Amino acid sequence: MPAPHDSKIDSPYRNPVQGDTRFDRRLAEILGHATDVFYDKGYEGASMRDLSRATGMSLAGLYYYFESKEKLLYVIQKHTFETILAELEPKLRDVQDPERRIRVFITNHLEYFLANQKAMTVLSHEDGVLKGAFGDEVREIKRRYYQICRDLVEDLKSEWNIAVNARIAVLSLFGMMNWIYTWYRPQVDADAAELGRQMADIFLRGIAGATMSRPKRDGNGRSAVKTAARNPRTASSTI
Repeated sequence: MPAPHDSKIDSPYRNPVQGDTRFDRRLAEILGHATDVFYDKGYEGASMRDLSRATGMSLAGLYYYFESKEKLLYVIQKHTFETILAELEPKLRDVQDPERRIRVFITNHLEYFLANQKAMTVLSHEDGVLKGAFGDEVREIKRRYYQICRDLVEDLKSEWNIAVNARIAVLSLFGMMNWIYTWYRPQVDADAAELGRQMADIFLRGIAGATMSRPKRDGNGRSAVKTAARNPRTASSTI
C-alpha cells in the first residue's frame, strides 16, 4: 500500500494479535484518519475526497484499496469488534467464577471504549448503515459478542438461582456501557477499571434483586418487612 510516510504510529487499529508490518501500520493510520472524518462529519456528511485528504492518499489511491466509504466503515467496524473479542477471550479463559467473568467482560468493554472513544462513537452513530454482505458480516461478529455476554448471564442465573430475563439484562448492560460516550469526561470520571467495577456492582445487584417480591406494607404505607437486593458476594472486588 503506498504511503506518504512510514512513521510508526499508535493507533487503535493496530491489532495486537496481528503483525506489525509497514502495511499494518499504514492501514492502521488510514483507518484512524477515516474514523476522525466519520466522527467529525458523520457517515452521510463525509465524502471520499474528505477521506482522501485526511489519509494523505490520492483519491485514486484510496479508491484502489477502498472502493467506497462504506468499505472503510465496514473495515472500521469489523476491526473494532474483532479486536474487542481478541482481547476478551484470553481474559475469560483463566476465570471460572460466573460473577467475576461478567466483571471481566464489562471491564474489557470499557477499557477499549474509553481508549477509542471516537471509534466507538462512530459505531454507535452508524450502527445500521452497512447493508448487504458488509452488514451481514459485522452483524454476525456482533451476535457472537452478544451471545458471549448472554452465556455469562445464563451461567450467573444458574449459580445464583435467579429468574431474570437474560435478553433484557444483556441489552440493558450494553445500553449502560455504550451510552457513556455522551457523558464521560476523563477530568472528572473514573478510569476504565473503576468505572467497570461500579457498573458491574450496579448491574449485578440489579439482576440479583430483579425477581424479589415487593415488601409488605402496614396501614401507614411503611415497609413492614425490610427486603434488600441480594449483594453480589464480591461486589467491591476489582478485576
